[in-house]
Amino acid sequence: MVIGHCLLLTACSFSYGFQGGKLNYDIVKTITIQDFTNRATLVNPNLAPTFDRALRDRFVEQTRLTAVDNNADITIEGEITGYDIMGTAVKEDAYASQTRLTISIHVIYTNFKEEGNDVDQTFTAFREFPASSSLSEVEDTLVREIVTELVDMIYNATVANW
Repeated sequence: MVIGHCLLLTACSFSYGFQGGKLNYDIVKTITIQDFTNRATLVNPNLAPTFDRALRDRFVEQTRLTAVDNNADITIEGEITGYDIMGTAVKEDAYASQTRLTISIHVIYTNFKEEGNDVDQTFTAFREFPASSSLSEVEDTLVREIVTELVDMIYNATVANW
């Protein structure tokens, strides 16, 4: 009796590119990111500069675009439209056990070289914290976390290949 064995090997290769996946670098080379004005009713004085810096860093570090002051192939501008605090997770005694900090940013992304890639959208992210903590105790950390998430969302919606 002869028993045969067959071994079949297959190989798959995947390539992921996270370096500005939607951009055609043969025609798109420069970017201008305007300072975002804080138009929220409640204003955190550190939010706008923190957001501006994080957004610029992301686009300069993760694309091959050169930042310029004007006449860019791509512009990003907008405003901070919301900085809100509200109680959530109400307990049986009618007091909130959690508080939510929500930040909203309206972004206008214009690609002058590649039609159909513009974005005009509001992005919103939030973090919750125990109502037993004051906002001043957790605000800096929460703002950094929310800004990171917002920048990720904006980057993904504009130049990442998602």
